[in-house]
Amino acid sequence: MEITEVKIHLRSEARLKAFATVTFDNAFVVHNMKVVNGNTGLIVCMPSRKIKDGTYKDIAHPIHNEFRGKLEKLILKEYEIEAAKAGPVAASGDAEGF
Repeated sequence: MEITEVKIHLRSEARLKAFATVTFDNAFVVHNMKVVNGNTGLIVCMPSRKIKDGTYKDIAHPIHNEFRGKLEKLILKEYEIEAAKAGPVAASGDAEGF
């Protein structure tokens, strides 16, 4: 499976840094992956939904750790590129309009 496109949509929240949209094989797209500032740095969260007990369950996710690593690396690389384009104000979470 080939990752053919990664789009980053920057956010200005304290922990939520961006949403990512990823296209696979120019045929299948997954929206609402999140780039989050975790306790030890940036992490990628898969799209999820809240279930009745108040916890969250992933809607879509990689099955193998190897592919998860590849996906996370590409998303974080694209995030860094978009954050650099937006400048230090947007990257710090203080930008208006996001």
